[in-house]
Amino acid sequence: MANLNEGRPLRKISEAFKDLSNTVSSQTLTLEHDRDDHPQLELASFSHACSLVSPLFRCLGIAFRFAEMDYVAKVDDLVEASNSIVTLHAMVEQDVRANCVRKAGSHTRNLLRVKRGLDMVRVLFEQIIVTEGNSLKNPASKAYAQVFAPHHGWAIRKAVAAGMYALPTKAQLLKQLKEDEASARIQMQSYIATSGPVIKYIDKLFLSRELGIDW
Repeated sequence: MANLNEGRPLRKISEAFKDLSNTVSSQTLTLEHDRDDHPQLELASFSHACSLVSPLFRCLGIAFRFAEMDYVAKVDDLVEASNSIVTLHAMVEQDVRANCVRKAGSHTRNLLRVKRGLDMVRVLFEQIIVTEGNSLKNPASKAYAQVFAPHHGWAIRKAVAAGMYALPTKAQLLKQLKEDEASARIQMQSYIATSGPVIKYIDKLFLSRELGIDW
């Protein structure tokens, strides 16, 4: 049987994050009774889901080229790490023991950057849904300002602001994603709902080890 989601990135993203969210939510409910340490999210399934988001950055053009390159490189690192590390929790613990959490190139540092990419997409989708018209400039600008800008220097912020004028229109983006407005809204709403618990899980993972999330 043909895969109905083939070539349709939004649907693949939506399904993958629905699975991750279900895993986190179901294990959290179990832990409330068992009083264990942390729900366990497999690094392989997480990194695969994150890799499905990469084409979306590409579709946004030059304004998010920096984000695409950075995001893809760090997701690739997590994919590679998943060959020898089973869960996100185990990966973070390994870096904590090695005292390399904040070291450039560490898996944990890369996880934090990937999480920001996922959060930026979540905010972008929220803004696209509530913004009328065909321009993506305001949704993309708000998503960047909320998630990425606080961590970027002046030069990058200025380059991104200039790139916002080269964004595709909403119609052009949906054409690249092979969706119409109605179907895209459904998939975007699904990602907004399901990525939230996954992002929150990662934040808790960092905060439980007192690693912070604003670096």
